Amino acid sequence: MTAKDDALVEQRLDSLRHLTGDTRLLVLQCRVRGRPVTLCAKYEIQNFTGSIKDRMALHILEDAYAQGTIEPGGVIVEATSGNTGIAFAAAGRALNHTVRIYMPDWMSRERVLVIQSLGAEIVPVSAEQGGFLGAIAQAEAYAAETPGAFAPRQFAAQANVDGHALTTGPELIAQLAGAGLVPQAFVAGVGTGGTVMGVARALRAAHPGVSVHPLEPANSPTLRTGKHVGKHRIQGISDEFIPPIVDLGSLDATVDVWDGDAIHMAQRLAGEFGLGVGISSGANLLGAAQLAFDAGPESVVATVFPDSNKKYLSTDLCRVEPMRADYLSPHVELLTCRVVPGPGLGWRS
Repeated sequence: MTAKDDALVEQRLDSLRHLTGDTRLLVLQCRVRGRPVTLCAKYEIQNFTGSIKDRMALHILEDAYAQGTIEPGGVIVEATSGNTGIAFAAAGRALNHTVRIYMPDWMSRERVLVIQSLGAEIVPVSAEQGGFLGAIAQAEAYAAETPGAFAPRQFAAQANVDGHALTTGPELIAQLAGAGLVPQAFVAGVGTGGTVMGVARALRAAHPGVSVHPLEPANSPTLRTGKHVGKHRIQGISDEFIPPIVDLGSLDATVDVWDGDAIHMAQRLAGEFGLGVGISSGANLLGAAQLAFDAGPESVVATVFPDSNKKYLSTDLCRVEPMRADYLSPHVELLTCRVVPGPGLGWRS
């Protein structure tokens, strides 16, 4: 690249940095089966495309430019269940790249429309074509045969983990400290695993005694079984395999949540606090509630709300969901919600 090109890329990256991270922390006072607990969630809807995946996408692209592994104007090729595709579509177009997304064809219609509205091309992949693994294989094949293509490889990229270790984790630590809270645990659903692995690195350095837990759908216990088992409706997590960047041996016990229970919890966050969050946010809150109950009264557990409800309007999130006797959500009382501002650390502080 010429010096002029370098300056333009840096200017656009800097603009994206100002739109990413420094999200608020929601401090929810709750009772779980009558036990008072504090559940804290990073409100990741505030990122530039409305999800936590913006952090990872921006860091991967920054790293690629720094290492010289991405060519100006080259096509970005990625396999995704939705939010990552949206993040790369937006950031890629902002940086003057074409973007090609391979996505399982059972994801919500809203995801497809948002990606297309950002000028990216979508290649749908059916279950018969291999689902998530088929999408990854097709993306890899296209990248290999296309000169100048850049494949972020979110499921295997260490830069994915680094993005959260350098931003999400430090922000959470600063906000908890500012609120006078010491976390006993952190939990997050595993899609790529970047969030839970990156936050684990930062959080354990600040709080050596904290436990860090991956979360998956009880309907589809991939982490527990090591293979694709069952089906679930929590889009964005449990993508049919254990991602290479996930080191289960370094994490604490896996937490599982029924998808219907997660839908109920997300619906209640919207109906009681006006928080329009996605299904995975409901799952994460239930996982945090489980851990907080087990830790004892007045315990503090942190998590993330990865995205909003706007990409789930055509899904069961916006329908009446049957209640089951074994669900936890009816036993979680949402009492108050306090907002802790972003710590103002800046991108990658």
